[in-house]
Amino acid sequence: MDRRDFMKLGAIAGAAGAGGVVAGEALAMPVNAAEAAKAASIVEASVSDLQAAMSAGKLTSKALVTQYLARIKSIDRAGPHINSIIELNPDALSIADALDKERKAKGPRGPLHGIPVLLKDNIATADKMQTTAGSLALVGAKAPRDAFLVSRLREAGAVILGKTNLSEWANIRSTRSTSGWSARGGQTKNPYALDRNTSGSSSGSGAAIAASLAAIAVGTETDGSITSPASICGLVGIKPTLGLVSRDGIIPIAHSQDTAGPMTRTVTDAALMLTAMAGVDQRDAATAGSSGKAADYSKFLDADGLKGARIGVARNAMGGNLRLQPAVDAALEVMKAKGAILIDVEVPNMNKYGDSELEVLLYELKADLNRYLAEFGTGAPVQTLKDVIAFNEKHRDKEMPYFDQELFIRAEAKGGLDSKEYLDALANNHKYSRAEGLDKVIADNKLDALFALTGGPAWLTDYVNGDHSGDGFSSPAAVAGYPHITVPAGFVAGLPVGVSFVAGAYAEATLIKLAYAFEQATRHRRAPAFKARADVGSQL
Repeated sequence: MDRRDFMKLGAIAGAAGAGGVVAGEALAMPVNAAEAAKAASIVEASVSDLQAAMSAGKLTSKALVTQYLARIKSIDRAGPHINSIIELNPDALSIADALDKERKAKGPRGPLHGIPVLLKDNIATADKMQTTAGSLALVGAKAPRDAFLVSRLREAGAVILGKTNLSEWANIRSTRSTSGWSARGGQTKNPYALDRNTSGSSSGSGAAIAASLAAIAVGTETDGSITSPASICGLVGIKPTLGLVSRDGIIPIAHSQDTAGPMTRTVTDAALMLTAMAGVDQRDAATAGSSGKAADYSKFLDADGLKGARIGVARNAMGGNLRLQPAVDAALEVMKAKGAILIDVEVPNMNKYGDSELEVLLYELKADLNRYLAEFGTGAPVQTLKDVIAFNEKHRDKEMPYFDQELFIRAEAKGGLDSKEYLDALANNHKYSRAEGLDKVIADNKLDALFALTGGPAWLTDYVNGDHSGDGFSSPAAVAGYPHITVPAGFVAGLPVGVSFVAGAYAEATLIKLAYAFEQATRHRRAPAFKARADVGSQL
């Protein structure tokens, strides 16, 4: 298996299958069209725009939720039918109403007060919604509590609007799947060209926010599953340092690489989300390392943030697609004009942890999923990875009509996390991605960050051959556990492409500063037109 086909540009899952088991009922929630019509425009509206409207009395959270529900009904389940929402929160309107009353009585809790947010359907919520990773095997499981990051968002005053579709099991079931498909949710479509893919595994989060179906969304990443769909959907995505955001209550792949992060239309919104989501969690030991390091990331939104920054241009991480070169050249010219010091570099040893990365993921999948199911799987027909494999075989017509579960089977055959093979693979990952990888090139060149294309534009969705993703820049930061931000950088044939900034552990503030300055200087983000196909032949 070619690791770049499997991991590089994020998740997999494939078929244009049936709609959601639970989603159909949830999406039938009543929508007050008159109330929705009175609300301020939500298309491309930022968190700051929406807060300003609510503060001025021109909008309420309840009206905002109502308008998003109307848009979801007309775009997600009708019209272009992008199929990005797997389930809606039946309590969203009542939660918004309570937050409106609280705002009136006490004022807002903060910048996310009353703001609707979508969660990827692998993030547990102790409410009336399911948490299934898109799999029919987890339908019926009752989460005993919210995931820690969900508690943080609720405390910040956010309205949990619903769950997004994803590449089933976050792209760890098969090597030959198609991103954005799950047995429970069907196929998510790219809102820029409906025959194109959204990448994954945070496919629904990317498509939904690109289409303004909510203000903001949470994605999760093991390798590329935030940054790739964000780039392909013209969004900002942040994969934080491992441990900055708790992994508690998230259906896992691998604890050495898994993290959740924001997916938004602006760097400002991503900074506000990350501020709310980050925090030390006693249930996740990795977060102890972030004590004293999390910050109010909105303080780093500096339009002059590129001035004097030493940025390493990672030429060896950008592939050979000549049609993408104008986007790279234009981005470099902007950064140079804004005062950045650009240094051509090569990220060393990127080819030395491909096989070992997959070994680690398979070992950790077995251990971590079994642990998750022991706590969060009550009510589901499965309690272990072995049970999931058996369930998929029994329900092959629904779960495996287009691709199989060979990675699950390989994971189940692995031993424990004390095995020499696992420990050697993990050590190899950290050696070549950290000390002899990112740490080395950053230190040797005294860099503030590395720069590269996030990846190419969206490929055609293909249920026969699976994904056609090309090179991307997700793996070094993913394997190292270091932060990575992607920001829109233009279009190819009407399809978005993004550029990435990567740095060492807990360098989110620096990356946000650089990305914000780039965003403000370029303003590449634009709303999708839901075209049937890409503008083949057009240039940037």
